[in-house]
Amino acid sequence: MSTISYNDQELHRIEELSTIRALNINPYPYSFEKTHSTSEILSLFSDEQPELLSSVSLAGRIMAIRTMGKASFWQILDQEGRIQIYLKKDEIPEMYEHLKLFDIGDIIGVQGYVFRTKVGEISIHVSTLTLLSKSIRMLPIAKEEITESGEKIVHDAFKDKESRYRRRYVDLIVNSSIRTSFVKRSKIITAMRTYFDERNWLEVETPILQPIYGGASARPFVTHHNTLDVDLFLRIADELYLKRLLVGGFEGVYEISKNFRNEGMDKSHNPEYTAMEIYVAYKDYIWMMEMTEDLLNSIALKVNGSDTTIYDGKEISFALPFTRKKMSDLFVETIGMNPFGEDRTTLQEIAKKHSVSVDPKANEIKILDELFSELIQPKLIQPTFVYDYPLEMSPLAKSHRTDNGVVERFELFINGGEIANAFSELNDPIDQRQRLELQARLKTEGDDEAMEVDEDFLYSLEVGMPPAAGLGVGIDRLVMILTGETSIRDVLFFPQMRPEAS
Repeated sequence: MSTISYNDQELHRIEELSTIRALNINPYPYSFEKTHSTSEILSLFSDEQPELLSSVSLAGRIMAIRTMGKASFWQILDQEGRIQIYLKKDEIPEMYEHLKLFDIGDIIGVQGYVFRTKVGEISIHVSTLTLLSKSIRMLPIAKEEITESGEKIVHDAFKDKESRYRRRYVDLIVNSSIRTSFVKRSKIITAMRTYFDERNWLEVETPILQPIYGGASARPFVTHHNTLDVDLFLRIADELYLKRLLVGGFEGVYEISKNFRNEGMDKSHNPEYTAMEIYVAYKDYIWMMEMTEDLLNSIALKVNGSDTTIYDGKEISFALPFTRKKMSDLFVETIGMNPFGEDRTTLQEIAKKHSVSVDPKANEIKILDELFSELIQPKLIQPTFVYDYPLEMSPLAKSHRTDNGVVERFELFINGGEIANAFSELNDPIDQRQRLELQARLKTEGDDEAMEVDEDFLYSLEVGMPPAAGLGVGIDRLVMILTGETSIRDVLFFPQMRPEAS
């Protein structure tokens, strides 16, 4: 059984709560009618026409308390920002006697009129004060000290990253500037959805629990369905279900969804993440490349008001067109040769020569991927399409129409990170079966990220899927770029965390 721990000040707040109840004041009422937000009041107030805000009703959290005998000045915070309120004993005598029962962190509702103080601060002159939620826990409010030299020193700021991620709700209260990134995240997703909807592509939903996981190379999470007595997998990608919808006759479908991969965590990986996948019939990867750069350019302009952004100390430009590079050409530029098609021993020697550490048991595909990730990817700072990948690395992409041994695939990299992945989609059921059977063999040989054979998906291809282009975009990573946040945890409200030690 867990033990609740309160410090002395929190125990005092619990005593205050009992006193409040004894006064027949409900510390947790059911509702409160607001008429304005802080931003509305601050923008609408006019010294020439103060009567326009002669009656306002506002709710928020107490963030500062300053009492001066018969008058008190408090700061309250709502979703839009802070505003000062003025409480005068003569005007609310009964409630004023109980102000000592209010603490920083309590949520209150106030009614009154707006005025400007002698020092020029727009404030609310309170006529009615209502307690809406009594806070028991202490907030880590920063304290400011002004030294004799005029320097401002901040004490007790809530800066510890782990604590902020674990208690994001506290972080949002005391470090309210971080809300900007999350508001922008919402606008990015809305802008993407609007772009697709304007082109009449249909937003759909596909299963999260899947009997066979597929659509990417990744290790899945496994769960068990008791009634059916079968193991199910949390999806690692939407691809195979969205392609089934192309078979069914839809010509443009997309999904913005949560995917799950049972992998490590770092600055760009969280086991639960948000992705967008779109599939458009009768198009190919060249068309998709043009659509992708137009999509991201339009999002940057709409959300940031500019096609440039600062990320990790670098200016990133989303101006059109993006750079395009063949993967083989990048290898030639970097190591002086094209390693496509080389055997495992040769690839191991290349890795050793260039000081790239690889697993001794890794197959050719894994080594090639590691060479690219270590030697080339970090240099791709500005938005760059890398295209025409080795066939073995892309089991769901269509073979290149003119070049042997490669597929029609591109990935988009920004600041050394993968943002998007796209194919001319493989719709030959015979070829697709052979590719998936090869993946299954790799799995038996120890590659726990290899795909499995999905017979129902293959059946759908045998019914007939039109030629199509598909695209996946990592929403979290795109948000990082456009907000300037360098850790994925700073663009997720509740990132995955290791359990706290008991």
